[in-house]
Amino acid sequence: MIFDHLVALQFEYKDFAFEENFKKFSSLVKKAPENSIICAPELCLSNFCYDDMNRAALFSKEMEKEVAELSKDRVLTLTMLEKDEEEFINRARVYFDGKLLYKREKYKLFEFGKEHLYFKRGEEKDIKLFEIAGVKFALLICFELRFVELWEKIKGADVILIPSLWGKLRKKHLEVLSNALSLANQCFVITANSANSDMAKSSSISDPFGEFYKDNRKEMLVKKFDKNLIKKMRRYLDVGIK
Repeated sequence: MIFDHLVALQFEYKDFAFEENFKKFSSLVKKAPENSIICAPELCLSNFCYDDMNRAALFSKEMEKEVAELSKDRVLTLTMLEKDEEEFINRARVYFDGKLLYKREKYKLFEFGKEHLYFKRGEEKDIKLFEIAGVKFALLICFELRFVELWEKIKGADVILIPSLWGKLRKKHLEVLSNALSLANQCFVITANSANSDMAKSSSISDPFGEFYKDNRKEMLVKKFDKNLIKKMRRYLDVGIK
């Protein structure tokens, strides 16, 4: 498999509109180019839905098979509100060709948004590189993007996926940090953010040379994926990334 395109989704979704949210998500994924690497916004099927997390978690469970089926001939990334025993978690899932190949729970919870009161925190050790079809991936979930010590843990990635639900008051922060991460790690970064009215949008695709593509008018951003750009940048400016 050779991946040809990078895709960042950017759409509106709401609490309790689970079926509607999934319909929008599914339609965009199906419109994306074949052989693409797709990242969707954080909790795009349910939002945080603090008023009825049990219902949201049940819907996530019901949708696991359908989400997997959408990943045929493509990498598909999202986070889902789930429940393990009696604790709720915000779990990232990365599918490829119908199979779940990587998952982990959000490690850095956004206390300003009271996430720590509702979700069990994941473990730092699970933030690591993983490989799909010869491409090295890493994943940071929204607020985790702010922690440069986590950037070190994912050094060497070819593509970093960032599913986000980032507020518009800190819009510039999301843009600067996403672009800086691509430069610091000399790789591609796909940031997918919510288009809800209180969110920043600012979904983007950055390349190893710092080229930064965003368009707040679109629900889907698409750029060509050229893995050779990673080799060129790391050879041109050797900062020790192998």
